[in-house]
Amino acid sequence: MKGKVVIVTGANTGIGKETARGLASLGARVVLACRDVAKGEAARADIVRDAPDADIAVMALDLGDLAQVRRFAADFRDRYRRLDVLVNNAGLFVRKRATTKDGFESTFGVNHVGTAVLTLELLDLLKASAPSRIVVVSSGLHYRGKMAWDDLQLEHGSFSGIAAYNQSKLANVLFTKALARRLKGSGVTVNALHPGVVATELTRTYPRPLMALMHLFLLTPGQGAACSLYVASAPDLAGTTGEYFEKSRVKPASRGARDEAAQEKLWSLTMGLVGRQPAPGDIAGNAQVSLSA
Repeated sequence: MKGKVVIVTGANTGIGKETARGLASLGARVVLACRDVAKGEAARADIVRDAPDADIAVMALDLGDLAQVRRFAADFRDRYRRLDVLVNNAGLFVRKRATTKDGFESTFGVNHVGTAVLTLELLDLLKASAPSRIVVVSSGLHYRGKMAWDDLQLEHGSFSGIAAYNQSKLANVLFTKALARRLKGSGVTVNALHPGVVATELTRTYPRPLMALMHLFLLTPGQGAACSLYVASAPDLAGTTGEYFEKSRVKPASRGARDEAAQEKLWSLTMGLVGRQPAPGDIAGNAQVSLSA
């Protein structure tokens, strides 16, 4: 990884921070893309304290604000001339329904929509830097996810934080597989993964006593980062794309995630939500489409 440029979203804490630490230790230039810059700087200081030669930078990124996502991508392209690995690690898990700045249900808006827009905004740079990789941190909970096609924003009925999270993690895998088809032959690979059940700040809105008890039985962030590090850097994965990983091994994703019609449906709906029009020929089953708006 020496000399390669990497973005890790949500890198100020938990799995993201440990993923950034691991990639920096391998010689990568790592950008911590964080909503809270102060926390990002604290994470940077912690990593550099243990590894003084680590090349770490912090940039502001709020996946709940698509205008800000696009500004981040533009600023990154101005500052860096290449991007070898994009680790889409940031995620949100909430108990009560809320919305992003753009009006999306917050879990879906951050975990899927914001992540998708960031990836699309950086695709040209990833292609120009090929061979390059996109890593999408999903969850084993995608197996329980169901796409509420008629109510993706979960506006109707009672809101369930876990159902919203499961849907967003299923969306991560569906998007990964749809994107992999579109990137065939480009030199850019995209894979999703389950990091394990990890003690992180993801459940920070839940009661602290409950979380403290649960954390006794969970993986550490360092253990959880192992799969992300493997998918982001392992030489033997150079040509692997469109897969789902668990414990650093390929594992079949859920039946729903493997449904190509559902993958294409989410792709089309996402393009509509973010104001992108499908390029000519961008239809299900066409692996050679353009991704331009």
